This record gives sequence, structure tokens and C-alpha cells, in this order.
Amino acid sequence: MGGAGGASDFLIQLFPFIALFAIMYFLVLRPQQRRVKEHREMVSNVRRGDVVVTAGGLVGKVTKVDDAEITVEIAENVRVRVVKGTLSEVRSKSEPVPANTNSPS
Repeated sequence: MGGAGGASDFLIQLFPFIALFAIMYFLVLRPQQRRVKEHREMVSNVRRGDVVVTAGGLVGKVTKVDDAEITVEIAENVRVRVVKGTLSEVRSKSEPVPANTNSPS
């Protein structure tokens, strides 16, 4: 008789922890995963001509895109190399730059 009651008492005591984990998952973990996914997509879609903001607060125009780094022009003839992961915002998206810029329009 005491054994069956002990199992149900254990489940009743465990329920608040399960409910707390479920609440934390929906209020904290899922939104954070969504933000990480959006940031990853933003970083992978950055292209030449975009105006970006770095985590350090630099605002500039992307002049070159590599695998892990981009080159950002922060003033006329002043270019810095920035790790893609440190981008915090893409302010204005540009149209894709054609690969062959020497062809007549």
C-alpha cells in the first residue's frame, strides 16, 4: 500500500520542476535560438555595398566579403577587416553587385 502512494507523491513533487523547465524553455530558450538563427542568416547574407554596424559600434560600407571576414570602409579610403560574427546589424541592404563590372551597361 505504501509503495504505490510513494510513486505518486514523487511525481507530484517533480511536477513543479517540470513545469518550471517548460516555462523557461518557451520564455528564454526558444526566443534565444530564434535570435541566433536570425543573426547567422544575417551574417551569411551580407554582401558588398551593405551598410553594417559592428559590435564595437563602427558603421561602414562593406567593400569585400570573404568566408570569415569582411572589409568595411568606415571613411573615405579607410578600410578595416572585421570578423563576420561581430556584425550586430545590417542597416541597408544593397542590390547584389554584378561579378563582371567591366561590361558596358
